[in-house]
Amino acid sequence: MTPTNPMTPMNPMDPVNPLLAHDVAGPADGPALVLLHSSVCDRRMWEPQWGPLAGAGFRVVRAYFRTCGDSPPAVAPYRDVDDVLDLLDSLGIERAAFAGSSYGGRVALGIASLHPERVSALALLCSAVPGQQRGPALRKVAAAEDALLEAGDVAGAVELMVDTWLGPSADEETRALVRTMQRRIFDVAPTVEGAHELPEHEIDLGAVAAPTLAIGGAHDVEDFRDIAADLAHRIPGARHLELAWAGHLPSLERPQDTTALLLDFLHHPNG
Repeated sequence: MTPTNPMTPMNPMDPVNPLLAHDVAGPADGPALVLLHSSVCDRRMWEPQWGPLAGAGFRVVRAYFRTCGDSPPAVAPYRDVDDVLDLLDSLGIERAAFAGSSYGGRVALGIASLHPERVSALALLCSAVPGQQRGPALRKVAAAEDALLEAGDVAGAVELMVDTWLGPSADEETRALVRTMQRRIFDVAPTVEGAHELPEHEIDLGAVAAPTLAIGGAHDVEDFRDIAADLAHRIPGARHLELAWAGHLPSLERPQDTTALLLDFLHHPNG
């Protein structure tokens, strides 16, 4: 298969976006696994899973979306879906499993529906979905966040995000890490957010062909609990699992449990 790249310019003089910042670990000949982070966090959210997944034989890639700090800003129109595919093309990865947290799940769903031949398995942790419309619970959180930021209370907005997105299992070290990641995003986003960003592709979730596990958290915002349950009906053969202990970021709240869950799914994606 020759990978296609929807971002390749027709005119060779057109600017080409630099690749996303990323890490790669594990055996070069292992099955590829791509970790995509939440918009509240960055690639550091996968640190607890990074070593164990690579040690289990996967060639693990974790990327940094453009609005979250390390990745260079775009110089030409872009979409996150296309950015991730560009990165995989550069690494010679034609097909991979994906684990996506929240917004990272949204991007993974875009790839899996538009390019099903490139996705071998799909683990969605409290995922968003392309074209998502906010429900009352999420609108309330967003309104409170906007009000704090407009008032210049960035620290208050950070604490709101930490309190909203972490469940009761999160310890103080985890809360401190999310606090650090979210603060950096608030600081960086105004300089890069929206620059050259294109609207999402329209997708059909029924086109997803990969075995899919949609994970929800019992302590998460209602919108995301509903999405996880709904994905099991919209994606052929998808399974739904709600974690009684989890908020929105289970990979950080109970890292060992989440790692074990991911490994079990990746080794037995069809159940």
